Amino acid sequence: MQQPLNTAQIWFANLDRRAYALLIGSAIGILGGGVGLLTTLAEPIIAGGVLIGTLLALYILSNVNVALYGIIAIMALIPFGTFPIRLGFTPSLMDGALGAFILVYLCQWMVGKRRTFTSTPVHLLILVYMAWLILCFVLGLRWAPPTSTILRGFAETLLAIALTFVLVDFLRDAAALRRLVVIILLFAGIQALFAIVLYALPDVTTESILVRLARLGYPDGGVIRYIEDTPALGERAIGTWIDPNALGGVLAIAAATIAPQVFAEKPVLRRRRVAAFILIIISAALLLTFSRASMLAFAAGVVFIGLLRYRKFLAVLVIVVAIVLALPFAQPLVERFVDAFTGADLATQMRIGEYTDSFRLISRYPIFGVGFTGTPDIDLYTNVASMYLIMANQIGLVGLLLYVTTMIAVFVYGLSTWRRVRSNPDLNAIFLGYHAALLTALVNAVADLYFFRLDFQASITLFWITVALALASARIARESTVENPPRFM
Repeated sequence: MQQPLNTAQIWFANLDRRAYALLIGSAIGILGGGVGLLTTLAEPIIAGGVLIGTLLALYILSNVNVALYGIIAIMALIPFGTFPIRLGFTPSLMDGALGAFILVYLCQWMVGKRRTFTSTPVHLLILVYMAWLILCFVLGLRWAPPTSTILRGFAETLLAIALTFVLVDFLRDAAALRRLVVIILLFAGIQALFAIVLYALPDVTTESILVRLARLGYPDGGVIRYIEDTPALGERAIGTWIDPNALGGVLAIAAATIAPQVFAEKPVLRRRRVAAFILIIISAALLLTFSRASMLAFAAGVVFIGLLRYRKFLAVLVIVVAIVLALPFAQPLVERFVDAFTGADLATQMRIGEYTDSFRLISRYPIFGVGFTGTPDIDLYTNVASMYLIMANQIGLVGLLLYVTTMIAVFVYGLSTWRRVRSNPDLNAIFLGYHAALLTALVNAVADLYFFRLDFQASITLFWITVALALASARIARESTVENPPRFM
């Protein structure tokens, strides 16, 4: 039987309530005063942004799922945004989102909400790869000292790779993975719609809209992109990613993630037509980027999905290609592909020149590469329009082999669970989507470098989140139990 409270206990209970009320009142007063001061010293829009950002930050710090969704939202909508403040350096919004997510995740360990750590055998290879990156970075200091930008970019890259450990441990059920597909579908759809609208608007209007992002670290002019930088050849969709090839890679990965939902037995949305509509919007925006590597990569992802389960996608792909070949207004795109495979356009010719220079660098420094800070010879450079070649330039053929081995291990780990997962309606579509997205990124990387270049942290983070989601879906499939699973294929 509960004992009645004595006078002292009642007094202390009331004191606690008064203390809480005083604390909350003080916080509201300080926040209100700060907003008022900021409104006086700066613009009301900035003050409102600070207020909303502070409230969102407090909410994110109280919910680890929201923190993860915040990473995806920033990565999709404003990947290069920075805080309008300077703390010796200008922190990016992505830094803030990653820091908030990892902080809340660590707090769960501190308060005892997490007691066991879950990983996969592939994580050992990821650790070895990270160690090789660090070794090559240190050895590369022989050629040039690091700048603050390079140091920061390298640290952020290691943090992005480390997300594979955190996410695989954090995502422990199919429901969490299914919710992430919805989040990706939502924010990728918004970015695609925004890219289409900006593409359709007059160039002057688009430029005036995008330069407003200069307060958040974006360029303050010259943001419109054209095919081969020639306005006469046509504009390219850029959205808020500014670079059309980088946007193309993001849209291709998102489209591959979403695609299986169109024919899924148990889609993440009740109405498949909604997923199909958003997939069409994303595909349209992808076409408007004129990123040939991204289009081919998405096609590879669709073929992967079709071969493993949804054969209808193969027929859809054939129909789409036939329509594109037949439509008159699509002929410039067709000509772009013909020029790419024949080496007739300037962009392809420049790539061929870069590849030749890259092979020369690799022949001189095959084992460790030249690192990330500079090159030892004035006739060499590391930037080349292929992730695999720039990796070989900077971390050597050994590092590239480690990376390729790790990616193969991800697919081997996933395919070893396919017998189990294909009969699980909660998992099979998202499993296929995440693995198709990873394959899309790897194919895209043949002719683009954004998943490794240090100044494209949003693309690097997206890639390693995709790796983590593929691993998490396979690990969860291994832990699920299905009676009499059917044979592979």
